Amino acid sequence: MPKRVIKEVNSWFARERIVNNLERFQDFIIISLCLGLFCVMLIRLGDMFFSFLHPLDVREITSDILFILILVELFRLLIDYLQTQQISVGAAVEITIVSALREVILRGVLEIQQNQLFGISTFLLVLAVIFIALPLMSRFFETITTNHETLPETTEISSDRTVPSD
Repeated sequence: MPKRVIKEVNSWFARERIVNNLERFQDFIIISLCLGLFCVMLIRLGDMFFSFLHPLDVREITSDILFILILVELFRLLIDYLQTQQISVGAAVEITIVSALREVILRGVLEIQQNQLFGISTFLLVLAVIFIALPLMSRFFETITTNHETLPETTEISSDRTVPSD
């Protein structure tokens, strides 16, 4: 009987079991975030439509629309993570760019101090470089990987022909 109990306790600490349980818990957290984001999107969408009943403030409406787009992109990012178990860096960069632009629109370009405007511009420039460099880097690494995998070892049979070796 004690050996059976010890074996059961040891199975609780098996690496595969711990990893599977942690992945399930992580998926539960991501699903909870998705549901929360969806509720926030619906609430903000309702608030935006109710604001149409009052005199229009273009800056506020634009800010609300951009905020909802940011939430939609975050929702898409979480869904992609659930499907592939990987974060899409390109989507995260897009969300960050839209977020920074939303803050500029919300405050107004003329109301932002020169140092802050320079910092935001530099930040957006770095994000643009990352956004442009990502596809180039992935193509470069794919080319290296496919070239490395497709190089067959050849055995010379005669001076005219070569065949892949097994």
